[in-house]
Amino acid sequence: MSLASEFKEFAMKGSVVDLAVGVVIGTAFGKIVASLVGDVVMPALSPILGSVNFTDLGVQIATSAAGKPVLLKYGAFLQTIFEFVLIALSIFMVIKAINRLKRPAPSAPPPGPTRTETLLQEIRDLLAKR
Repeated sequence: MSLASEFKEFAMKGSVVDLAVGVVIGTAFGKIVASLVGDVVMPALSPILGSVNFTDLGVQIATSAAGKPVLLKYGAFLQTIFEFVLIALSIFMVIKAINRLKRPAPSAPPPGPTRTETLLQEIRDLLAKR
């Protein structure tokens, strides 16, 4: 089997094609989520939180040989976690709304027994008591 035919067989497997489609759709969905958080959620939260930005937080842990401070920039990590929580919360709310739209309307409760069934149940109960 030639290298080209082996590659063609590998590339055309369903899982590889599905993965490629998933990556493309995931990239596009990532842009939608970034826009939702950046353009809708953050402006709505800015009056409440102000301008939350942790990226400048850090601690000097040493000085390099060139005399520059060596910083432990924990603020960038905190900012990334903050943004992740906002994105996760936004996605959760969107998916919750979508699931609510998908949910079928609650059906009416099943009708009670007919008059004949009620009479038959009463007869059964009377016979069971004997």
